[in-house]
Amino acid sequence: MAIVVQSSPLLWTRLAAMVFSCVAFSVAVHGARVFHGTGDWCIFCWAFSFAGTLLVLLVELFGLQTRAPVSWKNFPITFACYAALLCLSASIIFPLYFLKGSGGQSEIRDYRIVATVFSCLATIAYMSEVSISKARPGEVAGYMATAPGLLKVCETFVACIIFVFISDPVLYDRHHALKYCMSVYCICFILSAAIILLCIGECTGCLPFPFARFLSAYALLAVVLYLSATIIWPIFNFDPNNGGSKQRPYNCSSAIGVCTWDKCLTVAVLTALNFILYLVDLIYSTRLVFVSA
Repeated sequence: MAIVVQSSPLLWTRLAAMVFSCVAFSVAVHGARVFHGTGDWCIFCWAFSFAGTLLVLLVELFGLQTRAPVSWKNFPITFACYAALLCLSASIIFPLYFLKGSGGQSEIRDYRIVATVFSCLATIAYMSEVSISKARPGEVAGYMATAPGLLKVCETFVACIIFVFISDPVLYDRHHALKYCMSVYCICFILSAAIILLCIGECTGCLPFPFARFLSAYALLAVVLYLSATIIWPIFNFDPNNGGSKQRPYNCSSAIGVCTWDKCLTVAVLTALNFILYLVDLIYSTRLVFVSA
């Protein structure tokens, strides 16, 4: 089996991302003394990114792209985009939980600072990989290398973050309107994830209808659903007439991590963000239908 080594900016970017993510989780495990689910999540983000990048490098090193059970036009950039978002979330969450207001031993704090710095470097490296790999105007590429494909990745990731904040503690069981918002997040996440899997598995041609028109119709549905959730969620969480609270509780300032009121606000912001992402996705998908026609 021949080993193929072709020096390129993409190769060096992937190597840098792999090294940075490896250092981040190694330092965190060795001396940062991380605890509870938040620390485990950050370590997972770095370890998953490292393992996936190593896999991509090995497949390309041994020239196994054609034997891979996935579309190699779509898989590497999809993974790089998820890795960038995972490392970005870890770069925000880790210092928030393990550096904010922390005293303790200076050595442990130093390990945590190093892990945060390398997490930020890994984020930059993965973003650079996405920038290098994405489709250019007029270039023939996989769907996931285009703007709508990358938007699908961002939409599913934002939905996952919403699930994290909305489920611990459960924030949607006080009213049927909030349960409706939760159903919006679930439906759109499932459909977007299904589209990504269809593209990576090269199964879009198996659909009984044109894939481009399906994308446009789904994007329109998602925009309508998220617009309603963007309006409903703040009303039933921050309007006193509907059981909400406008004022941020005093204990939120001293709480470790994120308090319940802050989580509700974060979900509201992320809902609006996903609405914008789906709106941009709709514009791109509509243009795709007209170009195909």
